[in-house]
Amino acid sequence: MFKIIVELFLLVIISAAITPFIRRLAFVLGAVDNPNARRVNKKPMPTIGGLGIFVTFNIGAFVLLREQFPTHEIFSILLASSVIVLTGLIDDILELKPRQKMFGIFIASLIIYFLAGIRMNVLKLPLIPHEINLGWWSFPITIFWILALTNAVNLIDGLDGLADGVSMISLTTMGIVGYFFLHTHQLYVPIACFMLAACLLGFLPYNFHPAKIFLGDTGALYIGFMIAVWSLKGLKNVTFISLLVPIIILGVPITDTVYAMIRRKLNKKPISEADKHHLHHQLMRMGLTHRQTVLTIYALSLVFSFISLLFLLSPAWGTWLLILGLVIALEYFVESIGLLGEKYHPLMNLIQKIINQKSKTDPTVEVWHLGDEKPNQLKSKKDQK
Repeated sequence: MFKIIVELFLLVIISAAITPFIRRLAFVLGAVDNPNARRVNKKPMPTIGGLGIFVTFNIGAFVLLREQFPTHEIFSILLASSVIVLTGLIDDILELKPRQKMFGIFIASLIIYFLAGIRMNVLKLPLIPHEINLGWWSFPITIFWILALTNAVNLIDGLDGLADGVSMISLTTMGIVGYFFLHTHQLYVPIACFMLAACLLGFLPYNFHPAKIFLGDTGALYIGFMIAVWSLKGLKNVTFISLLVPIIILGVPITDTVYAMIRRKLNKKPISEADKHHLHHQLMRMGLTHRQTVLTIYALSLVFSFISLLFLLSPAWGTWLLILGLVIALEYFVESIGLLGEKYHPLMNLIQKIINQKSKTDPTVEVWHLGDEKPNQLKSKKDQK
């Protein structure tokens, strides 16, 4: 174990050392992100930072920690992730259409399903005594899982260091969960999560505000894809909790993606159309600086990670209470920052309605705003004294 920890630190150093070379390569290839209406950067910024993460991870997988991984599976993942990186590189240089990027992710997903053999097979739901064999549903569910998580990480990559830090927190939590809670003999899955987190840690100093290089779609798609694959690896025989935990761990990007889809649907816009109403945009509109926004979302990601651990430690009834509390807290937060628009406040309106109803049904309750005349009750008590 000590050897693995040392090699993880070595991956951090390799990632940090290789990034300046990737930065120079970005300028040579023309992979530069120019400022526009949707961007927060004020000057041209080199992208394809994810290429360094891809190279560093595979140095770890095929050189430093080669003995940890089964040959067929790791080569299959390398092939699939290479398709993802190639798709991201082309997009960073030439800018692909959303459908073209989705096609690249779909091809990589097929490699994972058929060649690597990583897929969801069995599902066990609460209150149902027998396991559900997914059968032919295994294919669309697996493909959807990979497409959804890959795009979720890609969508949150809007500020310096945001996708990098959130993914690092998520991967570390996934590694902890896999090592301490899943009781699996496949220890290479949590090791792979820690490896990718180490690569991201080495890249973070160059990516944190003010950034010297962006992840680009090369990095965001690769990180999201690898998170999807390694989380899926632990979900071959899925229980309700094991399915829920990675979703909670990735709560920040998933929430942002789901509400972005709902927002665009409500505004009658294409789901693939970009906008400036994501979580980080709304926090910056509230007056937070670039760094404060990123650190706030890091904190949210840590909260989600902590909650995911509570799910694993809670009894069945506690799980349902956690779900209810999480849904209510999440909805209140979304409404308070206006993630779906300034007019969308169903939960806050409901709470206000209950308070107003209570005031009407209880005649002894009188509201007194500071600066206004005191209510009759307070006057009478003061007179009695």
